[in-house]
Amino acid sequence: MSAELRKIATFIETTYVEGGKAAGKPVTTVIVAAVIRNPWAGQGFVEDLRAEILASAPSLGETLTRQLTDLMPAEGVQAYGKAAVVGVNGEIEHASALIHTLRFGNVFRRAVEGTAFLSFTNTRVGPGALISVPMIHKSETGKRSHFITSTFQIADAPGPDEIVIAIGASDGGRVHPRIADRFQDMEEMANEQAST
Repeated sequence: MSAELRKIATFIETTYVEGGKAAGKPVTTVIVAAVIRNPWAGQGFVEDLRAEILASAPSLGETLTRQLTDLMPAEGVQAYGKAAVVGVNGEIEHASALIHTLRFGNVFRRAVEGTAFLSFTNTRVGPGALISVPMIHKSETGKRSHFITSTFQIADAPGPDEIVIAIGASDGGRVHPRIADRFQDMEEMANEQAST
């Protein structure tokens, strides 16, 4: 891996009860996060980020995907997402650069046979900040039951010259989904419009 890796942190959460009601099937989410040195740290404004994207994004995708699928087998993944947060000395563009490339995302997508885009967050934070990884169904983008978010924190990351890159997956949607899918809303609204 070209990126200078300090550590990898993993977070696993299984929900058995929600709203006082037991889950029909417990739902597990897994987050795998890499803490790397910001490759553009100390260089001032860098016009072209491409060299480091090409050098680091594919190997980051491979490392994180391998670790995640070791914890949650690829065939069990139903929803997925990603996040990148840069430390206070970096630009949000630095975090974005490493995850908003097909050279990163396609590694994860192919491994879990996903077709949907990877929902994401990218921002600037200090060490120990809460980091959110939003997820959607890996192939049915309107399936609101799988609009979920997993939140984690790493006490000492990102440092001022670091980036945290994370991917997340879930083996189900929310435990007790009770809202319609997006496509049902669209159909109902079209029918309402047609009847006016």
